[in-house]
Amino acid sequence: MKSFMRLTSLLLVAASLLAVLPAQAQLNDGKPDPTFEVPPRLDLEYALAFALDNNFAIRQAKERIRQQEGIILEVRSAQIPNVSSTAGYQRNADEISSNGLDHAWSVDITARQVLFAGGGVTASVNSQKLALEAAVLELQSVINDALFEVRTRFYTVLVNRERIKVQEQNVELLQRQLQDVKNRFDAGTVSNFEVLRAEVALANAQPALITARNDFRLSIEELRSSLGYTTFTETSVARVPEFLGTLEFNPASFELRSALATARETRPDLKRLTKLTGAADEAVKARRSAYLPQVSAFGAYDWRQAPAASGKSSLDGWTFGLQSSWDIFDGRATAGRVAQARSLLEQTKLALAEAELSVDVDVRRAISTFQQATELAEASKKVVAQAEEAVRLANARFAAGTATQLDVLTSQVDLTTARLNQLQAYYSYNISVAAARRAMGLPDELRPTKEVKYP
Repeated sequence: MKSFMRLTSLLLVAASLLAVLPAQAQLNDGKPDPTFEVPPRLDLEYALAFALDNNFAIRQAKERIRQQEGIILEVRSAQIPNVSSTAGYQRNADEISSNGLDHAWSVDITARQVLFAGGGVTASVNSQKLALEAAVLELQSVINDALFEVRTRFYTVLVNRERIKVQEQNVELLQRQLQDVKNRFDAGTVSNFEVLRAEVALANAQPALITARNDFRLSIEELRSSLGYTTFTETSVARVPEFLGTLEFNPASFELRSALATARETRPDLKRLTKLTGAADEAVKARRSAYLPQVSAFGAYDWRQAPAASGKSSLDGWTFGLQSSWDIFDGRATAGRVAQARSLLEQTKLALAEAELSVDVDVRRAISTFQQATELAEASKKVVAQAEEAVRLANARFAAGTATQLDVLTSQVDLTTARLNQLQAYYSYNISVAAARRAMGLPDELRPTKEVKYP
């Protein structure tokens, strides 16, 4: 009874995971909806909701659950009566006819129920139920991985968007610097060399801006792949939504001991291997059942052509009985199958032990990366403000004639570097927080639980 309740609860979880979450789905009966358009604005929450319904890895994991449900139905068929029917008709030449009849027919309906199979049927059903529970846990693991990928790629879009702004600000500063130097050159206060240097600095800033724009376009395509967005209409081929959100530094904390314990308890991949270990153990029992006899009860009702001498057109009647079969010696085929099942059980146990070690290493790596990202984000807080002040002072000193143009250009390069470093630090920090939660087996913070409409 307990196992039945546990399976029922897991099936309810599976049903909730299989539910359609977004209000506007891309799929229509499993096919792309040609009327679906790129949203005008896109935030992280909607991106996660869309991926839950359209990400290909998640959809495949859902199908594996349905496949396993079908396997359970197949295996359970041995626990309930099986009914079959056979019918036949034959016509003979007069030379070979017997009993004065040149034709014969028969109809048979038989019901058969396995009464004893050495526990093999029950063990097989239990094994497949555990495999179904493992498939549900696999879906949870796939969802965690897919949503982490969506979050990472959404952050990549945001950071590439901000890098464009930084490079545009740098180009704008250099353009103003070039115009200022040209004005000074026209006034005769600087030489043509300063103008040439400013023009070179502006030209050198253009490739970085071009690269940033290309990185932004490519990151959008990577995000589209993670979302599972496959439909484009003529009006939406070149449309790019407005991506909502910013990369911020909101300090969090993780404690190593607690993180390791949480990962051991909540990681779906570990739970899945535990279920598969139980399924492998039941498979050993199912294989060993072949050492014992199998007993079945059967009942049949027959209709057939009556002999000509009987004076009747047909005969019919019931048949009941028991049937037993026992492979007393099968050439050690059963022993070979049992050995294979035991080996698979040991392999599964070893895989579980290896996965536990891998999870520990994964958590430690994620926590270490989080600590590094936190320190970098903290260090980058004041750098941008200091670099902006340095640019202001350099321009003021250059205007007063106490600084060189090289000082101004150097301070502008330092400001651009500081802004890019802060963006990278905040990006790495947000990714490290999501990676730590994923390593611990925790669901995404914004994982939708209800309908999510366009922003």
